[in-house]
Amino acid sequence: MSIIEDKAGAGLAQRIRSEREARGWSLADLAGRADVSKAMLSKVERAEASPTAATLSRIATAYGLTLAALFETAPPHHSRLLRAKDQPVWRDPKTSYLRRQVFLHAANPLELVEVELPARQEVGFPGSAYQLIRQVVWVLGGRLTLVEGSVHHELNAGDRVELGPPADIVFRNESEKPCRYAVAIVRR
Repeated sequence: MSIIEDKAGAGLAQRIRSEREARGWSLADLAGRADVSKAMLSKVERAEASPTAATLSRIATAYGLTLAALFETAPPHHSRLLRAKDQPVWRDPKTSYLRRQVFLHAANPLELVEVELPARQEVGFPGSAYQLIRQVVWVLGGRLTLVEGSVHHELNAGDRVELGPPADIVFRNESEKPCRYAVAIVRR
């Protein structure tokens, strides 16, 4: 794990707690809204456990935020340039899915994320995570099977798909090589 991943994890724990406290919610309140156990949330807030991408998505949705917004931090200065080494990176502890937050700004509805999905891995998100956003997925390298509700999309390098109405989504790499893809997100 890189230093930036460690920083993202620590910042994530603090962000989840501060969002909960700002709303005046107890751990039980958040657990009920996110459908995540109170014990798990407590460990996440204390940075004693690293949540999966699906768990983070449920927490973000409970707050009415996008997943990316949980990783948002105040920029150190007001530059429009953010070097790759300074972009927040987070690794899913279950699948080793690697997520780089390329662009996120509160004043701009666009978010841009780069993902590396290891060989023979998949990550799924509930349809509720897509209530507040529209997305386009663009495969940069490898092959990706994207299951959107009952629809299967087989994507190769260079292919893109615009996601439809909110549905449960599974990003699946059925190949023997990692898959890299970009996700462009527009907040509604």
